[in-house]
Amino acid sequence: MKYLITGGCGFLGSNIASYIIATAKDQLVIVDNLSRMGSRTNLDWLKENGDFNFYECDIRNYEQLGKIINEELPDVVFHLAGQVAMTTSLQDPLYDFSVNAQGTINLLENIRRYSPQTIVIYSSTNKVYGDLEWVHYKENSTRYISVDFPNGLSENTPLSFSSPYGCSKGCADQYMMDYYKVFGIRTVVFRHSSMFGGRQYSTADQGWVGWFCQEALKFVKDPDYSGLTISGNGKQVRDILFADDMVRLYFAAVVNIDKTAGQCYNIGGGMENSLSILELFGLLEKELKVKIKYTELPVRISDQKIFIADLAKIQNDIAWVPKIDKVTGIKKMLNWSGEIMK
Repeated sequence: MKYLITGGCGFLGSNIASYIIATAKDQLVIVDNLSRMGSRTNLDWLKENGDFNFYECDIRNYEQLGKIINEELPDVVFHLAGQVAMTTSLQDPLYDFSVNAQGTINLLENIRRYSPQTIVIYSSTNKVYGDLEWVHYKENSTRYISVDFPNGLSENTPLSFSSPYGCSKGCADQYMMDYYKVFGIRTVVFRHSSMFGGRQYSTADQGWVGWFCQEALKFVKDPDYSGLTISGNGKQVRDILFADDMVRLYFAAVVNIDKTAGQCYNIGGGMENSLSILELFGLLEKELKVKIKYTELPVRISDQKIFIADLAKIQNDIAWVPKIDKVTGIKKMLNWSGEIMK
């Protein structure tokens, strides 16, 4: 098998690439424009561990991307390249659209032109469901609770694109679905909740679990650290999924393509691995033996009070379930964050 990963030097991409290199059974092609913080470091790390073909290419470049697809003819594409921050999409909607929407149709058209047998697995987002303000919420001391969806939200949740990021990712999401229906390209869409793990260079705008792990470690060195901020009251809830479980998921989707082709799946850690920001702080305080102090900022535009993925569909189709629980994953994330902060 030959795998091509767009955004292969990012967080998820480098974890998948590392797995392919470690197994030494398959060919690997990485496409990345190296624009994101940490991508060059991840590229160097991957090069130290094995051989692969690397192309420094922006997916907005239709012709260059087409030449790569035509030359490599991959069996599988993991399409992970994208603009990933809500805040960036608000600052520059045109850039956000050009990467997420235009870049995705560039890929799909080149697959259709040169390699229509290629399987395409796409990393989408829970933001395709909008702000979810129509959901009935309760509130306790640490989190919001959705009483009407005790197992999380399923794929039957109405699409409701909101914010430039939600619109651009939603557009790409639907093009993926449509290219299966209309052209027969075997696409699979994963609508992710929160992902975290090693090789993730988190920022205040993206990768909240990793970011707060980094911030919490600052209290170990300086108990009076005062630079931590959160948006809203900290009771927003997501289900978190560790990198190793994501890697298993992506390859399981390929192995079971007869079932997964043309399907979308809500993906996260599930209800048992859900956390609010405040609950994450509680775990970090216990693990690090610190007291976390923070300043509240206004709620971010289109922020969801809760998103927890109902995993019933993916479990029924390919029997995939997360194996790394949230506490174990956070301990691993703290170790990784501590290493990069040295």
